[in-house]
Amino acid sequence: MEDEEKERLPLEGVRILELGTLIAGPFSGRLLADFGAEVIKVEPPDKADPLRNWGQNKDGQGLWWPISSRNKKSITLNLRESDGQELFKKLVTESDVIIENFRPGTMEKWGLSYEQLASINPRIIMMRTSGFGQTGPYKERAGFGSVGEAMGGIRHVTGYSDRPPSRIGISIGDSLAGLFATIGCLTAIYEREKSGYGQVVDTAIYESVFSVMESVIPDYLLAGYIRERMGNVLPGVAPSNIYYTKDETYIVIGANSDTVFQRLCQAMDDPQLADHPDYKTHEARGRNQKKLDVLIEDWTKTFPAETALEKLKEHGVPSGLIYSAKDMVEDPHYNAREMIVNVDHPELGDFPMPGVVPKLSRTPGKIKHPGTSEMGTHNELIYQELLDLGDEEVAELKRQKII
Repeated sequence: MEDEEKERLPLEGVRILELGTLIAGPFSGRLLADFGAEVIKVEPPDKADPLRNWGQNKDGQGLWWPISSRNKKSITLNLRESDGQELFKKLVTESDVIIENFRPGTMEKWGLSYEQLASINPRIIMMRTSGFGQTGPYKERAGFGSVGEAMGGIRHVTGYSDRPPSRIGISIGDSLAGLFATIGCLTAIYEREKSGYGQVVDTAIYESVFSVMESVIPDYLLAGYIRERMGNVLPGVAPSNIYYTKDETYIVIGANSDTVFQRLCQAMDDPQLADHPDYKTHEARGRNQKKLDVLIEDWTKTFPAETALEKLKEHGVPSGLIYSAKDMVEDPHYNAREMIVNVDHPELGDFPMPGVVPKLSRTPGKIKHPGTSEMGTHNELIYQELLDLGDEEVAELKRQKII
């Protein structure tokens, strides 16, 4: 019985229609598919999701796409035409969730508003992710992740004070929106068990970014403080920075609590430093942050990074290298936690991709396949087996360029 439970994925039986393109919507689909949801990726027959070709490629295959499309089925459907809209409604009657990240009003323009779809399937949940949400004066604005990051506040505090605001290096706004939308979807599924009804999950990119911005608003409104770009330090929290080493690399050290700072001083062979009035308390270290960082870096520069890290580890001080992809691939902890998983790709063979997060002890998620390179691979499976359309009906839909 226990083995059977381990084979079952927790979201099996949940069918999701993914209409979104690029990052935010499909990221939600990926997370839900990892835990067993049947995610059906829907693309227009004449316009592939641009993410198929984003990023690096090998042998003509985009290397981001298999990660985004893993565990998903692929169909084509032209939602701009009335026949495509009617076919979509049939899919809705057999589904639990719709993911879309179009500009607000697009689904309504196609006659596929939540109200219209809920009238044919009251249990349907619609995940709507956009730049600014489905309401408010900015709702019709185009809103990519970069704009959401800017207006959500994260770009203002990213980088160094003597330079312009910086991008983080990944599409963090889209990914945060995808995460919050997934939380909303799971919450709506749970609530539906009580009420029997679906609802709209309205996720805005700027709000998703703003939601993780800690205390920036009360800092401003109650203390008159506007958080600015501070590079690698957190103002008033020390030591917490990157430090140069003898072999010309950087390590991260976080030792801002009193007890951990004491252990750092022991690792530095300078235990008396913990009792120095400039560094003895959290508040004192915050006031003398720059001076303390110089002392610590004077120590780290006397050792290669690995030696310094070993000394810090022996004394229980949180520390680590700043990993590149090469470091991740070579790290035994990544391997032990199955955080880089090889999946068989039909064209590229063993394909490495990030493992499933989070880890569930009894019913963990699973990567079954890397998606499909060709659009519409599952047209017959979905339209004929799920909707029970005949061969002629499917052939006619192809002739009319509906699928």
